[in-house]
Amino acid sequence: MPLKLRAFLGFWSLLWHLFLPLVLVYLLRRGRKDALYSQHLRERFGRYKTPMRGPVWVHAVSLGELRSAVPLIQAFLDQGEKVVVTQFTPAGRRETQAVFADAIANGQLQTVWVPFETSWAFAGFFKTFRPKFGLVMEIEIWPRMVMASKRAGVPLFMCNAQYPSKSIVKDQKSLGLRPAVMAQFAGAFVKSDLQAERFAAVNVPNIHVTGELRFDQPIPPHLTAAGPIAREWIGAAKRPVVTFGSTVEGEDALYIATMKRMLATSGPKPLFVYVPRRPERFDEIHNMLVAEGFDVLRRSSALPEAISAETISDTPAPQAQPDIFFGDSLGEMYFYLSMADKSVVGGGFVPAGAHNIIEPLALKKPVITGPETWTIEYPFEEAKAAGVACAKADANALAEALSGGFTPSEAAIDAFFEAHAGGTQKLLHALPRALAAAKSQT
Repeated sequence: MPLKLRAFLGFWSLLWHLFLPLVLVYLLRRGRKDALYSQHLRERFGRYKTPMRGPVWVHAVSLGELRSAVPLIQAFLDQGEKVVVTQFTPAGRRETQAVFADAIANGQLQTVWVPFETSWAFAGFFKTFRPKFGLVMEIEIWPRMVMASKRAGVPLFMCNAQYPSKSIVKDQKSLGLRPAVMAQFAGAFVKSDLQAERFAAVNVPNIHVTGELRFDQPIPPHLTAAGPIAREWIGAAKRPVVTFGSTVEGEDALYIATMKRMLATSGPKPLFVYVPRRPERFDEIHNMLVAEGFDVLRRSSALPEAISAETISDTPAPQAQPDIFFGDSLGEMYFYLSMADKSVVGGGFVPAGAHNIIEPLALKKPVITGPETWTIEYPFEEAKAAGVACAKADANALAEALSGGFTPSEAAIDAFFEAHAGGTQKLLHALPRALAAAKSQT
């Protein structure tokens, strides 16, 4: 292990022990808005009630990572494996509990909080579960997690991994600590040949190109059936519909300007489906849209909690047609997307970068986002080349694209999807070779 990494790990541990009280305060404060943040705190210290010996360990920090892991977790369960899923946020934990309710009930899967970044907390985790191997979804580089796995003899792999260009530039200007930590993984299952080259350049061993797991995500049929019914229920069957999905802080003004431009043009009045990414901001964003003069229909107050084509049909229709249907719920993105003709994926208009474009493409919806696509370099560049996704720089360009300037065909989206699906089976095929190579490294 490089000397600079040893020094950093000591400093990192000191920081975690010094600031652990502040982390607990953070969780307790977040617990005021979402009680799950402050529940099961023993788990964050590596103390778990129910041991599970020899599971596959999947770390899916939050909702997006869990969704990308769903097809892979299901494949492990179908093979008869036990699975433990570690997470940090309530959104991811709730989704795990909902998607894998049967596996949890029969004792085949557990979802728990990931331990704090201390060696002793992870020691408690490994003592309780003794996993066969671990898969860290997406871009999650936690030094103590990696080193504790090595110490426990648990091969830990980056999974569905990419090394974005912006991260490379940042690492080149710093001390190179993140690449040094990445090189301590047992290996990586990466999204493309380009990503394989990038990881190899920073000495990550045991690399396998397995594609993007999100192409294999199951699509809940009750949500896709409910979307068109809701569109008709609102009175928008003949109106153009645009879904703004996973919108983030810092973008709302641009989206508001886009919607006002589109409402001011001649032709059928569009309906906008507006879905913020963070539930903590639901009330804030709803009030902002109302203050801007939009007629807003809120999903949580207009429709039953259990969404389906039947429950929508049994609900009295709104008396007036709204400008915006406000999506203040979790786990229903396919419902909101299935209402739309076109979709806008949030995050692309702020430096933090765009979110997942695969969900709308799975429903044959053309995708538009902002210029910050470095977080989804794969598959955005491939989708852009195929003509099924694009990036726009401002509200004027976005409004023009949504109003008819961007119209890829369903056939083009189908062809793109077919060319990139199958990541789960590719990973399962590569896994025995990866584990054998990891064993030979020790």
